[in-house]
Amino acid sequence: MPRSAELRRERVLASPRYRDGTFHNTHPVTSGLVQGTRWEVTRSFLFGKERRRPPRPLPSGDPRPAWARPADTGLRATWLGHSTVLLELDGVRVVTDPVWSARISPFGVLAPRRFQPAPVAVADLPPLDAILVSHDHYDHLDRPTVEALAAASAAPFVTSLGVGAHLEAWGVPPERIVELDWWERAELGPVAFTAAPSQHFSGRAGGRDRTLWSSFAIETERRRVFFSGDTGLTPEYAEIGARLGPFDLVMLEVGAFHPAWGHIHLGPENALAALELLGGGAFLPVHWGTFNLGLHAWDEPAEKLVELGGAAQLVMPRLGEAVEPARRPAVVPWWREVGTPELAALPAR
Repeated sequence: MPRSAELRRERVLASPRYRDGTFHNTHPVTSGLVQGTRWEVTRSFLFGKERRRPPRPLPSGDPRPAWARPADTGLRATWLGHSTVLLELDGVRVVTDPVWSARISPFGVLAPRRFQPAPVAVADLPPLDAILVSHDHYDHLDRPTVEALAAASAAPFVTSLGVGAHLEAWGVPPERIVELDWWERAELGPVAFTAAPSQHFSGRAGGRDRTLWSSFAIETERRRVFFSGDTGLTPEYAEIGARLGPFDLVMLEVGAFHPAWGHIHLGPENALAALELLGGGAFLPVHWGTFNLGLHAWDEPAEKLVELGGAAQLVMPRLGEAVEPARRPAVVPWWREVGTPELAALPAR
């Protein structure tokens, strides 16, 4: 066994979250369907009439001209689809949960298919300072994308405890892998990462909950950003806000929600509750608008946020649109042009 694998195994065994061969959430929640909902979910999946894919390509921009100049306010974010965001904090560039593949999961043509290609190719990304991977699910850890980034960039991969085994197996040198347990902090030059609790699970083909899942705080001297990864609503968000906030930008998952999932995904309503627990901040929703992973209309997360957002500072850019949250960009409901034409003329808020 390579020395890197030995060290990884020792750290996994020492984690307070690891027992009886698997990682565990702080609070006992099921990682599968809520008991008694399997038939309902199967029926909805097979016969539901929700608009789970947009009828036309989504509006998409080219962020490269914006990337070529510094962010005026010191913080800029570009949503590239699902949970993939290019963050620029005081000149430091971090990409979150990078997924460029057309399909996710190991099931070939049966796997969920991307609504459309990412706004830019991996080769078009600016030089990166770090690559962040929250957990090992296929829609967050994508082997072809990891291999492409490992070849195109010298940036380190920052991830949850145990996930480095996948990265190393795919050719990422162990010295470029930084694995963190909850509340551990790693300083990489001018940027620091702190892993924090989330309420989810992990697993790919061949094993479940053998690696950790995390949210992350990303910090430079003047900026702080929070990235949820995948999670359900947990009171630990109040502790995260108290210990690691306040945040200039909060990125929370809002898609693929359903009561049958129990407490392992947020959805719009719980995302707003999580935002409040974290202490607020500009809110960029992620984990939507890219893959058909839920039992709701593809644009329902966006509509729900507009309906429920209230005083929240929503940041809802088009794909590939580079935005600076400090400028408080107005919410333009671009998704209505694609998925709900009869609503396109209505104001967002």
